[in-house]
Amino acid sequence: MTAMFTDNGPGGRSAYLLDPIEIQALNVLPMPVLVIGESHAVLYANTAAEDFFQSSAALLKRQRIDDFVAFGSPVLGVIEEVQRRGASVSEYRLDLGTPRLGTDHIVDVFASPLPSQGDAVVLMLQERTIAEKMDRQLTHRGAARSITALGAMLAHEIKNPLSGIRGAAQLLEGSIPDSDRMLTQLICDETDRIVKLVERVELFGDERPSERDAVNVHDVLDHVKRLAHSGFARHIRFTETYDPSLPPVAGNRDQLVQVLLNLVKNAAEAIGEDAIDGEITLTTAYRPGIRLQVPGSSERIALPLEIGVRDNGPGVPADLVQHLFDPFVTTKAQGSGLGLALVAKVIGDHGGIVECESVPRRTHFRILLPLHQLRSGQAT
Repeated sequence: MTAMFTDNGPGGRSAYLLDPIEIQALNVLPMPVLVIGESHAVLYANTAAEDFFQSSAALLKRQRIDDFVAFGSPVLGVIEEVQRRGASVSEYRLDLGTPRLGTDHIVDVFASPLPSQGDAVVLMLQERTIAEKMDRQLTHRGAARSITALGAMLAHEIKNPLSGIRGAAQLLEGSIPDSDRMLTQLICDETDRIVKLVERVELFGDERPSERDAVNVHDVLDHVKRLAHSGFARHIRFTETYDPSLPPVAGNRDQLVQVLLNLVKNAAEAIGEDAIDGEITLTTAYRPGIRLQVPGSSERIALPLEIGVRDNGPGVPADLVQHLFDPFVTTKAQGSGLGLALVAKVIGDHGGIVECESVPRRTHFRILLPLHQLRSGQAT
């Protein structure tokens, strides 16, 4: 039995036949695959292509590829070259970025003619951004750990002198005129602020293994939403898009609460207190096929569990997106730049990665985590 795709091109109706085994093989690939026919009509799209283009296969097959890539995209030239030469063509680092897909979609393109099917072309896309973001996560993880020694040094060399400065200011307060007491109070306030900053940096020095168990991420997200609604995000609308069949994640519940609370708080602050249409979307999904190489070994860890926090704020400046998880990088006037660095460290300690995509009115933080493993080594 074969499957037939039809294409109403300018030359009339053409028929393309695909063997069911070919269809099955294409559909299980973790990379987006399209079959393109005459007039660039989409004849087939696998499951990964549905995720990549954020459309169902049925909807994609009612369109041409020109409808969802940028005008004049080099991908169109690759397709035409394969149809003209009847041979495979590969292109690397092509930009598929559009407002619909987001502006950060760099892909490697592998295109081949479909044997015995006229001018049909099999188009496979490998998203470079995923691999590059994983590489950046390893850099972020290293950057977070690189200030471990700094945290210990600050604790020892700065906190003790600050206690002496604060004590001296309190002693002076009783022997100076009332008009000057605001200066001693300023000294106390500023030393307290520095101590809090040092204590946050100290968190990076905590290398003790934390207790981990099977954690229901939906329970964590519901708890975070309740905390946010009762405080800093009471003026913001929350929506949820959850995969109800998501298995447990291997993690520390308290740490995951702190990470997600940090991301939700950042989203609320980005939206602002005066926004009348502020919205934060919490998402979960199962994404098979994503694996991370463990540094220093050949082991590869599957990261199929995705947690997302998306807001409709103004977005992150383009020049800061690549460095958001580095220590002391912040978009806030009064921020310390340690919140997202700590997020990267905690998620890295959980064996996962965190990434950010941002355009105006759509900033999306995604956390990818491993499954909870039973003692026998099987995933729950």
